[in-house]
Order: sequence, then C-alpha cells, then structure tokens
Amino acid sequence: MKKFASSLAIVSLLGLVFPPLVHAETEEEAVAKGLEIAQTAQDVKKGFGNYIAKQIMVLKDRKGRESKRELRVQILEVEEQGDRILFLFEEPRDVRGTALLIHSNEDQPDDQWFFLPATNRVTRLNSAGQSKSFMGSEFSYEDMNPPEISKFTYKYLRDETCEDLNCTVSERVPVSKGSNYSRQLVWHDDEAYRVWKIEYYDRRGDHLKTLTVSDYEQYLDEYWFAQTMVMTNHVNGKSTTLNWSEFEFRVDLDEDDFTQTSLRRTR
Repeated sequence: MKKFASSLAIVSLLGLVFPPLVHAETEEEAVAKGLEIAQTAQDVKKGFGNYIAKQIMVLKDRKGRESKRELRVQILEVEEQGDRILFLFEEPRDVRGTALLIHSNEDQPDDQWFFLPATNRVTRLNSAGQSKSFMGSEFSYEDMNPPEISKFTYKYLRDETCEDLNCTVSERVPVSKGSNYSRQLVWHDDEAYRVWKIEYYDRRGDHLKTLTVSDYEQYLDEYWFAQTMVMTNHVNGKSTTLNWSEFEFRVDLDEDDFTQTSLRRTR
C-alpha cells in the first residue's frame, strides 16, 4: 500500500511538472491548424476576378422598427496586393451617392476613403475612425475590410455542428492594437470552408456582436457567396441585415474604377 501511495505521489508530481510542456505542444498544433483553416478559406475564394452586386441593407432597432438602404457593390481582385472594394449608396435619396472605397493591403493597414456628395469631399478614415458605425449600421468600418491572413493570429479551438454541417471553430486575434476587437471566433464548414458565424469580442473581452451568414449560392461553378448576412449587437439590441443579389462576375472593371477621383464620378 505504501509503494502504491508513493507511486501515485510520483505520478501526481510528474503531472504537475510536465503539463506545461504537453500544453505548449498542443497549443502549437492548435495555432498551426487555425492558420491552415484560415489560409484554405482564403485560397478557395481567390480567382473570381471581379464582380458587381446589389445589396439591400436593413437596419432594425431594438423595437423592431426597420429602415432600408440600397447599395451597389464592386469588388476587384488585385494580385499580391489585396482587393479593391467600392460600396455606393443608391437609395434612399438622402444617402444617394455616398460611397466607401477600400484598398485592402496584405502587409499593412487597409486604406479607406469616405465620400459625402453633399460636401463633395473625400475623407480618409484612420484606424480610430474605422471603429465607428458604417452609415448607422451594426457593421463598423473595420468590419467592411477583407480579413487578410496577415491581419490576425489564429488558433483552432474545436469542432462543432453548424447548419447541419461539420464545422471548425477558430479564434483569430487582430494584430493591430487599433482594432475595436480583442478577438473573434469564426465558424467554417469543413466541406467548402465557408464562414457561417463570427462572434466579436470587444477590448474588455465582452461578447459585443455576432454575424450569422446563410443562403450560400455557387457562382462560376466554383465560388460560394452568401446571400444573407445578419449582424446582431448584443449591447444595444439592434441588428443589420445585408441581402445580396444580382451578382455579375468578370465585368468591365479595373483599378481606375477604385480611386479617390472615381468616387466623385459615382453619383
């Protein structure tokens, strides 16, 4: 009995001494897997070239009252640089011509410019400005930026079922200290690496918002694009739904359509 107790004590002691080494190895594997998932999810979306689409933005307050806005969205892939994105408001009349231009950068902060037709001015948004609400919605300007791989660190957390599919849940932490978020949890299916949900946590670590994604359609026999995105704010009780439609791929777009000068021509 004494020998058993002694052996048990040794095992317990080893358990206290060695878990950090085992945990470090597991942590390294989780980080590698998280990065692999994110990289694959990004890779499978590359190659579409460009597209234009219609977007209906539905703003809902905590009492359920809704207001709608119509946008045209243009996206251009630029090899080894990042996407060029233009959001142009078409309705209602009081926001018509308002536009947001984004130049995504792989190795440095993204560039954003905001055009307000009433002043005919193009304003560059700094990192502090990107934490603000995008046109009164529950999406921030930061949320509109493409999630380039280099902008986050990653860690795989677990497997989970989502939308009747097998999904992975990974944590991504913004590299930029100017981000509005401390971390995000991302659900990808392991079939086509589509995003189904993202949870956003503020700088204090509190669950701030949740993005749910649905109604995927396949285009060009290869690329999956969601038709519905809902951002729910758990603090103020508001939500914003983005309904996408009328996708047109590989149209007549080039980098000249995504400049500060072009913003003034969008009206």
